[in-house]
Amino acid sequence: MSAERPIVALVDDDDDLRLATGQLLTLAGYEVRGFADAPAALAAVDRAFAGVVVTDVRMPGVSGIELFRALTARDADLPVVLMTGHGDVDMAVSVLKAGAWDFLSKPFDPDALLAAVARATTARALTIENRRLRALAEDSGVDELVGHSAAIRRLRATLPMLADADLDVVVEGETGTGKQLLARLIHRGGRRGRHRFVTVDCAALPPGAENALFDAYGTLSQADRGTLFLDNLDRADERVQHRLAQFVERRAVALDAREPVAVNARIVAAIDAGGQARVLPALFHRLAAVSLRLPPLAERLEDVPLLAMHFLARHARGTGTTAADVAHLAARRTWPGNVRELEMAVERAVLGLDTEARANAELPLPERVRGFERALITDAVTRAGGDVARATQLLQIPRETFYYRVKRLGIDLRGLRAR
Repeated sequence: MSAERPIVALVDDDDDLRLATGQLLTLAGYEVRGFADAPAALAAVDRAFAGVVVTDVRMPGVSGIELFRALTARDADLPVVLMTGHGDVDMAVSVLKAGAWDFLSKPFDPDALLAAVARATTARALTIENRRLRALAEDSGVDELVGHSAAIRRLRATLPMLADADLDVVVEGETGTGKQLLARLIHRGGRRGRHRFVTVDCAALPPGAENALFDAYGTLSQADRGTLFLDNLDRADERVQHRLAQFVERRAVALDAREPVAVNARIVAAIDAGGQARVLPALFHRLAAVSLRLPPLAERLEDVPLLAMHFLARHARGTGTTAADVAHLAARRTWPGNVRELEMAVERAVLGLDTEARANAELPLPERVRGFERALITDAVTRAGGDVARATQLLQIPRETFYYRVKRLGIDLRGLRAR
């Protein structure tokens, strides 16, 4: 999709009709690329083409039907709207069954053409975005810090510098933001990645269990040359924190023995958002050579579609679940459980347990597209605080196209802005 206007490739051998139809589409906010015959269109439209195609059927040489078949052979997801001055019901049925987006008889109602093109444009935008997100998700791998928000980009840029720096790290973030994942990435990226990544959940230690941590053959000693991950450090009791402070300072266990056992471990500690106040200062300041913060998902909603595709690629193999089945998740505004909650939502969709996804899948494709388009516009207006100019920038559509779609979809813009 172009940065300013959605694209329509308009194919018609009648110069006057092509000009008139092109003007109609241009006024509606589209970038129109006109072609006088099918071969010219075929040369210009490939799988990377981000727009939709509107073509006459009856043309000399290569017909619109042949053009449709050639284009969809290249890209089965490319929406093609066919126009003909010859009311041929059998032809319409056959091409619609073959995958044509819509079929209009000339003279057609201008609103019918605009409605068909608008739905096709939304579907194409979704296809292109899903392909981009799927490629990014596949490039990221299964256990990567996924996202393109500024906060996540900064964290990814920091990881290579931290990996071999041998500095202890404190990671702060809400439950479900991925603190353990970040710790594993730090461990895996450096020379310590060849050795153990040892996890101690400080919130799950039963009373008296610290002895098993701190003796010569205990859990902490197993992290020698590797990484020790102290999860939920802020939920450890005060006695454990005091002993951890001694361990961090001396890097040894069995401190009461004649010869304490040295442990060469890099420590990454995770605390909840605001958890620093529950950590002894003597312990926190010894560990916090570097402090990182993982933002909640509510602060990086632009990452939701990419994360949904990432989890879909992880969980949906062989199930037939597609990007359209999780597209509705992008419109949700709250994720109190953060990335973990989003992953569970994708798993429910894959298993057919998501009632919203199941109801969405039972709708005809045009209705599903309309619902997705309505959600995108509503979300953009909300994110823009009711500022239409900002919303159109987020959606990357012209203002006139925005207002046309708001009216066509029956969106209460005034009520939405007031809310």
